[in-house]
Amino acid sequence: MGTIKATNIEPIADNGTVTLGSSGDQFTLATGAKSSFLYPAFEAYLSADQTPISDNVTTKAEIDTEVFDTDNCYDNSTNYRFTPTVAGKYHVYASLHGAGTAGNGSVNQIRVYLYKNGSVYRRSSTNFMTAGIANSSTKVSAIIEFNGSSDYVEAYAQINVNSSTAYLLATPSQMTNFGAYRIGS
Repeated sequence: MGTIKATNIEPIADNGTVTLGSSGDQFTLATGAKSSFLYPAFEAYLSADQTPISDNVTTKAEIDTEVFDTDNCYDNSTNYRFTPTVAGKYHVYASLHGAGTAGNGSVNQIRVYLYKNGSVYRRSSTNFMTAGIANSSTKVSAIIEFNGSSDYVEAYAQINVNSSTAYLLATPSQMTNFGAYRIGS
């Protein structure tokens, strides 16, 4: 068989269906070709506890260990931000696990923020009132549109504690994490 080269393949009928191959056929992608549009994508986690975090002060989560980073769009050492190079809509998520050093009853509230281009885009909060607990995770997610050149997103935490130092926990099981993937244009 030969090679077919085309810029665009469209269906003959108006039903929008193009069939490539038959049942059981396999297709091989060229080196570097991507099989889906879910790129760029990344996920990272905090490798060591981040402390101190000033009580009730919004602080950037310095999430430093990449699980994967398909297009090198996540800065895991300086700015701790995701700057996708492909325009589109992305599912962005963060789970931050906060604690206080005083032990049980030290955390009153945890807020998690997604900042787009330096401003709050989405926020989630867990409030334990005045009883407090030893530690807890709070999650946030959003669908965010990026321009593919200069837009970026970061994760922030705000932890309110009783008479102790607040910090983000690296354990158990990489509970402080941050990620994103493209879901469409």
